[in-house]
Amino acid sequence: MKTKQPIDAFARDLPREVRESVYVSSKAKYDKRLDSLNQSYTAPDSIRKLAGQIKQHTLENLPTYLGSAVEQLEKNGAKVHFAKDGQEANETILEIMRGVGATKLIKSKSMVSEEIHLNPFLEKHGCESIESDLGEFIVQLDNDMPSHIVTPIVHKNRKQIATTFQKAGIGEDYNDDPQTITRRARSFLRQKYIEAEVGLTGGNFVSAESGRIALVTNEGNARFSISANKTHIALIGIEKVVPRDKDMAVLLNLLARSATGQQLTVYTQFINGPKAAKQPDGPEKMHVIFLDNERSNILGSEFKEILRCIRCGACLNVCPIYRQSSGHAYRAVYPGPVGAVLSPLLAGKKYPDYADLPKASSLCGACNEVCPVDIPLPELLLRHRNKAKQEGIKKASAGTPSMAGWSVLCSSPAMWKTSLRAGKAMDYISLNLIPVPAVQAWAKERTLPPFRGGKFRQWFKEHKRNKEA
Repeated sequence: MKTKQPIDAFARDLPREVRESVYVSSKAKYDKRLDSLNQSYTAPDSIRKLAGQIKQHTLENLPTYLGSAVEQLEKNGAKVHFAKDGQEANETILEIMRGVGATKLIKSKSMVSEEIHLNPFLEKHGCESIESDLGEFIVQLDNDMPSHIVTPIVHKNRKQIATTFQKAGIGEDYNDDPQTITRRARSFLRQKYIEAEVGLTGGNFVSAESGRIALVTNEGNARFSISANKTHIALIGIEKVVPRDKDMAVLLNLLARSATGQQLTVYTQFINGPKAAKQPDGPEKMHVIFLDNERSNILGSEFKEILRCIRCGACLNVCPIYRQSSGHAYRAVYPGPVGAVLSPLLAGKKYPDYADLPKASSLCGACNEVCPVDIPLPELLLRHRNKAKQEGIKKASAGTPSMAGWSVLCSSPAMWKTSLRAGKAMDYISLNLIPVPAVQAWAKERTLPPFRGGKFRQWFKEHKRNKEA
């Protein structure tokens, strides 16, 4: 599902069943997060602040910690690569596969691989790349894109999934029973695990202290992806480094609770390196690719706090805009509030194409309140809006009326009082009669509630008079 529409237009045309699926799933994860945090911590906000400080400290000293991580990874037997952008990362992966004579790759869930469009690149070069996460696998079969960072098919119901499986020849007939769907996927993917010659994963965190890579999944697909083959590739954004092993404990506790309301993700594993004395099991070769892809530029900008993100999806689950529009409305790999900040930055020179995304927010602040690493998302959205205005990006200001008139009105007490007294008239005058294009466009999508203002000043005068008497 691809679109070039603004978010509000996309949301207006979104099928009802999709909106309901997104809303119900998002709200359920938000409620579980709240329950899990309150059951486990007497002051959950304190640990959230601590996690934010850990990540911010890491970002401010990233060259040092990244260098330490590389040194430890190489000591552990891994070969480390750096990729400046998605193209270089894709070419590095292809080169590694060709180096071991491989044409089949099985991959665990990785948002970074979505970011660089790895699957179509490998397919174009004659290689098979199969998603092993069930949600990502279904997205791949549909030639779709994920609608959520954690739950890629939040926008689909079981009937749609059953139809997808039937079209792909997975199973003998149409069957929308969830257990049957899962069993059929398991049967298909187990064979792909065995056939694969290379396994690719992401990396939730990398310890600069030990070089350990933390991987978390709820399906065990990361473990399967690297168990039956001789080569493991870990594709990781440079911002995923943390200073010490014990810092992982703080972040892993918050990641699971913030994403799905679990105390800990079902499968949490720490990879020391390839098969060796320190790690007797696993692939014989291990390659770690650290991806930049505009992250260095973000690190040096006014938006650097967004690199704290641990990809939990909590801000999506609480966001009223995301709940009504779904992830596809954001036209990019990362949706929701985090995507509205991050996607324009990752676009590089194509920044103007995504400069309207930061406007898709009520600035209610809920995203900041639930963020496990305390990212000031509303502030970053405002910085984006200012950047777009300063650069004169028309797409970001399309449909936005000038605030000059509002500025004059708010600066004049007499005019403001007059407008309040006249507010009641709006209950009887159609907005469509007001000859202002921005007002008419606004009125097509919305209805004003009955005017109930203008009484506070009178109450205040009487209250003050009675107090003085």
